[in-house]
Amino acid sequence: MKTVKRISLIILLLVLLGIASASVVVTNEDEYSLIRQFGRVDHVVSEAGVSFRIPFIQSVDKLPKQTLLYDLSSSDVITSDKKTMICDSYILWEISDPLKFAQTLNSSISNAEGRLDTIIYNSTKNVISSITQDDVISGRDGELSQAIIDNIGNTLDQYGITLLSFETKQLDLPSDNKAAVYERMISERDNIAATYIAEGDSEAQIIHNTTDMDVTVMLSDAQKEAEILIAEGEAEYMRILSEAYADPDRQEFYSFVRGLDALKASMVGNNKTVILSPDSPLASIFYVN
Repeated sequence: MKTVKRISLIILLLVLLGIASASVVVTNEDEYSLIRQFGRVDHVVSEAGVSFRIPFIQSVDKLPKQTLLYDLSSSDVITSDKKTMICDSYILWEISDPLKFAQTLNSSISNAEGRLDTIIYNSTKNVISSITQDDVISGRDGELSQAIIDNIGNTLDQYGITLLSFETKQLDLPSDNKAAVYERMISERDNIAATYIAEGDSEAQIIHNTTDMDVTVMLSDAQKEAEILIAEGEAEYMRILSEAYADPDRQEFYSFVRGLDALKASMVGNNKTVILSPDSPLASIFYVN
């Protein structure tokens, strides 16, 4: 009897231990714990730690709390100018509302990825179909990705999903028309460059002509000013000379100096001999009375 009681006690303890362990829910930092009762979500545990559930009545589902990566399959998209392009992209997303996620997608990551695939593809197709191929190529620096995210808007809120980032791994032309498109783009860029060069040459010629005209006007003004200064200097010289000759005390001296200057100017070359007639005005400077 004692053995039976001991065995029964051990079994009871094991059962109680099993029930206790089944009632404990451990939630990690990178996950949500969904407590279900009769298949429906009763409540969500978002904080890391230990919580409890009712054994055999309530069950636990786990959902990831960290950022998730989904690599979308490559797809063909058509631009507004009817050019086909190949888009290969990926997204970063997270579960922002685990209750909505569980109710709409049955707590399935694969269901969520299928829904994301459809929504992202439709948004990509709508955005690219509204712009030209050149705009698609030039928008690779982030403008296209932002336009696709803006086009999705709050569509994913109903699934408890937040789209963090959309990135294109490859956005290229089909191999059969890639060369032709590149040649057309090069030709268009060459035409634009030629237009810029022609406009620059025209502007340079205008600046050159304007500068030449300004220089000509400045030189003319400078020449005019120089002639005015020369005339004023000569007038001042004649005034001083006139005053000098008007003074009887200085008249003989200045006549003598000017006579020497005239004699010096007449002595050119190596022959320094000057023959003057007695009545020459220059001879008078050597005459001593």
